[in-house]
Amino acid sequence: MGDIAKGVLREAWTLLVGWILPTALNLSVFWFGVAPSLRHTALAARLWPTTGTNGALLLLAMSILLGLVLAALQNALYRVLEGYLLWPSRSFDRGCARHLRSKHDLQERLALLRLERRDAEQADQLSSNDVAELARLRTSARIARAARKDRQRTAVQRSLLRERLARYPADDGQIAPTRLGNAIRRFEEYGHDRFRLDTQVLWNELTGTAPEQVRRQVDLSRASVDFFVSLLYGHAVIAVVAVAALCATSANVLTLLVSVVVLGCLIPLWYRAALVATDEWAAAVRALVNVGRKPLAESLGLALPSSLEGRARHVDPRHQVVPTALSRKGGGIGRLPRWAVQRLSIRPMVEAATMCGS
Repeated sequence: MGDIAKGVLREAWTLLVGWILPTALNLSVFWFGVAPSLRHTALAARLWPTTGTNGALLLLAMSILLGLVLAALQNALYRVLEGYLLWPSRSFDRGCARHLRSKHDLQERLALLRLERRDAEQADQLSSNDVAELARLRTSARIARAARKDRQRTAVQRSLLRERLARYPADDGQIAPTRLGNAIRRFEEYGHDRFRLDTQVLWNELTGTAPEQVRRQVDLSRASVDFFVSLLYGHAVIAVVAVAALCATSANVLTLLVSVVVLGCLIPLWYRAALVATDEWAAAVRALVNVGRKPLAESLGLALPSSLEGRARHVDPRHQVVPTALSRKGGGIGRLPRWAVQRLSIRPMVEAATMCGS
């Protein structure tokens, strides 16, 4: 019973912080910035509270109601910002191509800084391939201007470049058309890139077997992103309503114009804040995959290989990974559907000897 209560409280907290609280802030902005200009319209006159207490209760009720509606629509809201929903195919392709170039440019800029540092410290240690790559990067017109600025950056500023690169998925084929889409896609594909574990297919099984603290961290870190996404959409809607309210006979033009300008300036800020907040979300999901894959395999009647040699695998004609190193526990593999067996195979890694035996 206690576990059920804690689960309910955790879900309520993430819902409150992620959707209801920002909805209350958006309604407060609407109440003080836009609503006075609409007060004398027929609908507003009918709903306008007569006392301050009634106004507070109306704000609370609307915050909870709209917050729940936004939470129910969160998948669609995220998909629009990620570039998967309501995006024309041409815009989608153009956005993916632009971000793929940006990712490659960041990789080349960081590679140039790394090779130049090695060239300055130990030039005789550079291989012929490194020397040729360094010459190519130095003569690249595409990154020349950025490279001049990069050389003047401090170590902390250069680490910010690596942080920007880390917000892209490892696989070029998973690039999304928006920055937020790429920041989310990087940890959606982490399990498959690292361990050949498709967390999108087995998400419920993974979260159902992972430690409680790790699951809670995932929920809390996502609530931060939800908060800024909700603010972003709310500000956009209020700005549109403020523009429409300029046509009202009792419109306070100055207040509405100021509201539109301020809200328009805050929307990119909330998008940027949501983008940065995905870093903590990504770290939480990585922890969930790293520590949850073993309980997941055990719950499905499988065992992770205990040595690097036991990680033998082969690829079928359709280039899908098929595990050959997972041991049976009472015929567990035989009872699993083929897609689940394929998703649970483990990719060999050079450093994996210390990870797989844990």
